[in-house]
Amino acid sequence: MSGSEISWRVRRYLTFATGLVECLCFAGAVFGWASLVFVLKTEGYFSSLCVNTTGVNGTQVFDCSGQDEQFSLVFTIASFMNNFLTLPNGFLFDRFGTTVARLFGIFLYTMGTLMVAFSIPALSNLLFPALSFLAVGGILFLITNMQVGNLFGSRRSTIITLYNGAFDSSSALFLVIKLLHESGISLRSSFLFLSACAVIHLLRTFFLLPRKFIPYPLPDGYTYGVTCGKSATLSLEQTTANGDTQRTPEETQLGKNIPVKQEKSFRECFLSLFFLWHLLWLSVMQLRHYLFIGTLNPMLHRLTGGEPLLVSQYINAFAITQLCGVLCAPWNGLIMDRHKGKPRAAGESEQEADLRASVLSLFLTALQCVLFSVCASTPYLPLQYLTFILQVLNRSFLYGGNAAFISVAFPSCHFGKLYGMVMALSAVFSLLQYPCFALVKGALGGDPLYVNIALTLLSLLAFIHPLSVYLRCRRLASQRAKSIQSL
Repeated sequence: MSGSEISWRVRRYLTFATGLVECLCFAGAVFGWASLVFVLKTEGYFSSLCVNTTGVNGTQVFDCSGQDEQFSLVFTIASFMNNFLTLPNGFLFDRFGTTVARLFGIFLYTMGTLMVAFSIPALSNLLFPALSFLAVGGILFLITNMQVGNLFGSRRSTIITLYNGAFDSSSALFLVIKLLHESGISLRSSFLFLSACAVIHLLRTFFLLPRKFIPYPLPDGYTYGVTCGKSATLSLEQTTANGDTQRTPEETQLGKNIPVKQEKSFRECFLSLFFLWHLLWLSVMQLRHYLFIGTLNPMLHRLTGGEPLLVSQYINAFAITQLCGVLCAPWNGLIMDRHKGKPRAAGESEQEADLRASVLSLFLTALQCVLFSVCASTPYLPLQYLTFILQVLNRSFLYGGNAAFISVAFPSCHFGKLYGMVMALSAVFSLLQYPCFALVKGALGGDPLYVNIALTLLSLLAFIHPLSVYLRCRRLASQRAKSIQSL
């Protein structure tokens, strides 16, 4: 093996390993909000909203429902920005490439960590822009790292799902910060360290990632990053000697090869029932997850009678289960790919086989969500350990299945736009979590039972999607059988 081949293999695996660490330790930190809220409450953020009220027996009760409502609003806005801005972030990445997108993401992430580091209880409102910056910067880390799967050919899907699982598991970062805070290390010190890690992100950007894109499939002699010699990284506008424009890496990455048939337009895909049911499938389950994460702290306070040590124990258990996201995510990929390498039915296309295989994945994801919602709705404290397990399993299946279904159900040339669109529209739907929380704290007197029951019933709508895909596959199979008989 030549020296250049060894160097290429080392760089490729180093890119993969550092990308996995980046996603695992930074990208999805905002979803560990429950652990950070525990620290922020200890520090006295939004404590001015806690008031003394008279209880049912005439006793004085310290009511912090206003404080809980503000913390819930911070997470609502951050989670909305995380999803809604996926669409413009995708266009930024497609238009300007990896370096520009990552520099913007690093800037936002570092600004977010610095805002938290220098915030004080008197400036609690700094949490609103800080968490939003962390969310948007983190999703840009994920978007720019998923292309690393293109370096590994046949293992491409496995690596993409692994990165998505690492994104889910990175919510444990705030658990680490919580444990450090309990050991005497200040919140400011922890977030200043995260700010200093921007140097590592910058080094990865310039030395271990391309300036534009990693194409798929990889062309001969492809390299990327800063090299001593002339870089072979493909530019956006490569032209041949006679002036004809070659395919760009962006086109290669999105699968814009010479079409063998007329593909549907973006408008046709966006207005199709497939997209509508998929949007509903994602939106109702995502709302359930966001409301659970945003209200976990007050829910545990209610179930434990406000016992701080017991609340801390359950918050730690929840955060530790989030680490399992990186282990759960590839399972869905195995379900989706279980038919690969097996002979297809006569006349069955590869897309039809992929759709047929996706039915089980979509159904299991919806079933997991209903079970998770039922457990979360049951006011029995020990049962919440099972709730945490179901939550991380379902969340891993949800986001991996979302990307996988879009990639098999629609033309690959529209993947980026449709993925960004479904995430943005589901983010609008997720804004319902705040009025739900306000309803619980207001009219329902802090008891979320009726809201939880309503959300469980709403989650049943997710079963429409796998049913519609199943019926579509049956209809295609019936048409195929008729056409074969007529021959």
